[in-house]
Amino acid sequence: MSQHALLSVGAKAWRSFPCLRSELRLDLTLGCGQTFRWRETGDSHWTGVMGGQVWTLTQTEDTLWYHVYSHHENPRQVFGQKRKAGVGPGCSGKKWKGMTDVKVEEEELDLNAGSSEREKKDEKLLRDYFQLDVKLVDLYKEWSHADPHFNHTGNIFTGVRMLRQDPVECLFSFICSSNNHISRIQGMVERLCSTLGTPLCKLDDTHYHDFPSIQTLADSKVEACLRDLGFGYRARFLQQSANLIMTSHGPDWLYTLRSVPYLQAREALRTLPGVGLKVADCVCLMSLDKSEAVPVDTHVWQIAKRDYSCAAGGGQKTLTDKVYNEIGDFFRKLWGSYAGWAHSVLFCADLKKFQSLKDGAIKEEKGGKIKKTNNKKKKQTELKKEEEGGE
Repeated sequence: MSQHALLSVGAKAWRSFPCLRSELRLDLTLGCGQTFRWRETGDSHWTGVMGGQVWTLTQTEDTLWYHVYSHHENPRQVFGQKRKAGVGPGCSGKKWKGMTDVKVEEEELDLNAGSSEREKKDEKLLRDYFQLDVKLVDLYKEWSHADPHFNHTGNIFTGVRMLRQDPVECLFSFICSSNNHISRIQGMVERLCSTLGTPLCKLDDTHYHDFPSIQTLADSKVEACLRDLGFGYRARFLQQSANLIMTSHGPDWLYTLRSVPYLQAREALRTLPGVGLKVADCVCLMSLDKSEAVPVDTHVWQIAKRDYSCAAGGGQKTLTDKVYNEIGDFFRKLWGSYAGWAHSVLFCADLKKFQSLKDGAIKEEKGGKIKKTNNKKKKQTELKKEEEGGE
């Protein structure tokens, strides 16, 4: 049985490239609710599906390590052919040995060339997924300069960056998010993939599947299937949105929204069943290259009021479209064109699952102040003793 890879067990099967932890923190980026397909399968090892492949990722302070699981784990069975050893009929052992050496060498050259191309493709895919061309440290500096509250939070929650997800997966995952929490959304997305997605591989006791296509989700039988899986009213939204895309736009429509202005893309998404302002902004920010999109829910509304004294909404109890847009505009004015990225750092910092990071920083800060006070008192005592001795 194939197992989840661990860097400590076999580093030769891994690939890597330089990436500072300040530019990317896997635990925060993959665990903050923007994607629902990654799990921690070993200490600081994250396994998930991306680009039709199963990956395990881990990192050190300055390096990102990745392992991609192949359908052909045995290098002698690449392309479905097994290389055989032995003596061929009508050939002397000596002659066959020479022929075998040449054949193996040629095959290994081919395999190495193919492997090198795949490695380049995988690295490019990973860099694109994490948008590593965007210099996060520079953005943190800009936001910290403009916003004292971000300056404090950003020093604790470093390396939180936005993913560039597949728009199909992103859209239908977030349709599942309506009135839901992260762990429940993860369960729903997993059931969706295991029921309707293409099987990819099995690691330990876990089966991994690709995300289902729009064509699959548009099938008229899908709604009943998803209701049986516990999707409730969301089952209808999923099937109807997929069907509308297929009948009115075509399977590539979502990808074309990457090249249109932000507000135009958001309004286009809102024509789909089950897609309101927040879901549309999540899809814009996390898969359609709209870095200025700021998804607002009651959680973000509380952050705006509590930490920024944002007056949007006043005494209102419900988040109307007007209040939603006012909060988004407030943060866009504060943080600029990458406001959606900055917003995600604060959203991450407010999640209960990461509270220990914040608590640890507060303790460290208090400890530093106590130490500084004690040192000051100690110095004052020493000076007093010196003065008394001098008298």
